Amino acid sequence: MSDEPVLHVKGRVLVGPEDVRDELWVVDGRISYDRPATAPDIRTVEGWALPGLVDAHCHVGLGVHGPVDADVAEKQALTDRDAGALLLRDAGSPSDTRWIDDRDDLPKIIRAGRHIARTRRYIRNFAHEIEPEDLVAYVAREARRGDGWVKLVGDWIDREVGDLTPCWPREAVEAAITEAHLLGARVTAHCFAESSLRDLVEAGIDCVEHATGLTEDLIPLFASRGVAIVPTLVNIATFPTMAAGGEAKFPRWSAHMRRLHERRYDTVRNAYDAGIPVYVGTDAGSSLPHGLVAAEVAELVTAGIPPVEALAATTWGARRWLGRPGLDEGAPADLVVYERDPRTDVRVLGAPSRVVLNGRVVA
Repeated sequence: MSDEPVLHVKGRVLVGPEDVRDELWVVDGRISYDRPATAPDIRTVEGWALPGLVDAHCHVGLGVHGPVDADVAEKQALTDRDAGALLLRDAGSPSDTRWIDDRDDLPKIIRAGRHIARTRRYIRNFAHEIEPEDLVAYVAREARRGDGWVKLVGDWIDREVGDLTPCWPREAVEAAITEAHLLGARVTAHCFAESSLRDLVEAGIDCVEHATGLTEDLIPLFASRGVAIVPTLVNIATFPTMAAGGEAKFPRWSAHMRRLHERRYDTVRNAYDAGIPVYVGTDAGSSLPHGLVAAEVAELVTAGIPPVEALAATTWGARRWLGRPGLDEGAPADLVVYERDPRTDVRVLGAPSRVVLNGRVVA
């Protein structure tokens, strides 16, 4: 046994939505449901315990103008940690954040490498900007660099058209997704509009970010293929401001963005009702601050997802989807403790009383 005190978490331990236990023990940084035989130094924490929250779409190491210095990336990660987000899926970053893996006081990150976008069809300094003939090679490169995910930019504004259009021909994404799967990586894509979705899903994509263009005719396709969505509703809330900024130059695009925003809650609720997996992601980084995971869960509830299911989308279900343990026997002790039951009011997530990472109380 290490010199760290044994942590005793008592009250209500939410191992699953219906699996509620009275206590757990943290010994040498790992979870146990058996009281240790010898534990002279015990620290007790009381409350409602959940697995560390998941932000399945954020960007550590990314700022408004591109990559940021390590000290800024550290502050981003610490902000997420203190909000209870202890597992992050980094959905594209130009920064090398591998040094975070050596810090046991920072959240665990699952990386998707760097965004892959069409030339001049994304935010400057964010992505590899390439043409379709190079897509397979770049997907293979990022599949090898990432942690089992690759991130495409599926659509963006086409200045000649004046609206959102798909970035890639069907045959290019089919070949690229096939290559990623051969290398053991899943593929996700940024998609705001409707027009890119069918090709991406039929090409075998695993997830779609934002998915504001998900329409009634596309929902059965997503559901039958098991394609997940990460709506990032806290980001979609910025669409009216974006639309206003582009009104004079791209009126068609601005009107489209407003329509996508207006139906955002219906889109998410219809997807959930059809059985499409929905997970919590904030799109933190760039223009949005980190630490918004509780706000995104609340947005899912506003959209009509039942509170326990919205909670699962950032805890039990999200961790299972990403292949990471929750409050399992022997798992790393990554958990968050609250004063009240978050199943009855998800707003509780905004006020964690204790954050435990790798068995240590860090916040």
